[in-house]
Amino acid sequence: MAIIKRKKPKTPGQRGMTVVDYKKVLTTDTPYKPLLKKLKKKVGRSKGRISVRHRGGGQKKLYRLVDFKQDKFDIPGKIETIEYDPYRTAFISLVLYKDGERRYILTPDGVKVGDEIITSEKAEIKPGNRLPLKNIPAGTLVYNIEIKPGGGGKIARSAGSSVKLLGLEGEWALLKMPSTEIRKVKAECLASVGQVVGVSPQFLNIGKAGRGRHLGRRPIVRGSAMNPRDHPYGGGEGRAPRGTKRPKTKWGKVTGGKKTRKKKKWSDKLIVQRRKKKKKK
Repeated sequence: MAIIKRKKPKTPGQRGMTVVDYKKVLTTDTPYKPLLKKLKKKVGRSKGRISVRHRGGGQKKLYRLVDFKQDKFDIPGKIETIEYDPYRTAFISLVLYKDGERRYILTPDGVKVGDEIITSEKAEIKPGNRLPLKNIPAGTLVYNIEIKPGGGGKIARSAGSSVKLLGLEGEWALLKMPSTEIRKVKAECLASVGQVVGVSPQFLNIGKAGRGRHLGRRPIVRGSAMNPRDHPYGGGEGRAPRGTKRPKTKWGKVTGGKKTRKKKKWSDKLIVQRRKKKKKK
């Protein structure tokens, strides 16, 4: 549904730049005002001090209140618009329900303006409809999946993401995640049928530094170009080697290959099969 187009290199910054052709996807550029909210910018700072480097500035934007629960049972809704959301990679849709209420939801692939969706125990298996995992056939692609019943969708919410329902095992549903990990979720948890539509940033070429600044990305400086007090890689005469066996952050913490997951995490018992490791080149 979403189309990426390559810019004609009229300027050096446009050479290789790719953008999303929003005109072929979105139906309006005016958001629904009652569902907008202004968020305070943190710009990577805590109490005025930089806590996350390389963040700051960026284009002004308003947050859209997206309904991840979709808990209006047995009330059909009609897709009114497909819109851009500056706070997420997925596109969102404004839904008008039969009782007159409007809500934003994540747009599933294959849904167009005028289509009807519903949240129900016995909903039809078609893109956009939401129902418990226990009532969805095995092999179906789902998104916006709850981890706890009634807790709202937490899994598979970004652009292009979906999870494959492998089947049921007692009171549990087996899900194959995008990372190839297989894990268990309560069969009563709600999930939406289909795949989220949008463009993942990994398929886009920013092209120039200015476009990165609009996204709130400040310049990134190499550690080897810093002074010894500023980074473990800093200092030395000329272009010095790293001087340490394993790559480290500015604060000396090992990165690149170090496992960060807690060894005794509560959700370990829900993981049936770990994700496949990438082969080293």
